[in-house]
Amino acid sequence: MTQQTLVLIKPDGLKKSLTGNVLTRLSETKLDIVASKIVKVSRQLAEQHYSMLKDKPFYEDLLKYIMGDYHKRKVMALVYWGEDAIGKVRQICGSTNPEEADPVSIRGAYGRITTKGVYENVIHASTNEQEAEREIKLWFQPEEVIVDLYPTKTVKKTREERAWA
Repeated sequence: MTQQTLVLIKPDGLKKSLTGNVLTRLSETKLDIVASKIVKVSRQLAEQHYSMLKDKPFYEDLLKYIMGDYHKRKVMALVYWGEDAIGKVRQICGSTNPEEADPVSIRGAYGRITTKGVYENVIHASTNEQEAEREIKLWFQPEEVIVDLYPTKTVKKTREERAWA
């Protein structure tokens, strides 16, 4: 079944210059990248992304981590698309806990747990189709994705936008 999944190379992965290594590993999936960008993560985006974890004691540290307060203030966001995209990407990523992840997985090879208990696990991958849809729509606008993943509609926006001078 053709699927799509959001992948984030997190601030620790960018600080450690692991982008090339991570993308090389992900290329083993033979999936297509249909969207990518570098994002400076706002608090609002971080809160929306991790909304299901807001009752956890590590929530604030998690927000600071994804916003880059501990590392670089940027994230690389990608959408991978193809046959069994979610399963293939999650397999290569490994367990969320870097200490439990297979040593040959991305998280097993490059992740760590800080002394505060924050999982610096280099990468995020959607857990299922519902989360993938929610996350992709959160991180990307329809025009930023080169295939039609979900139904869209045309809306007229009347807001100021920043433009190049």
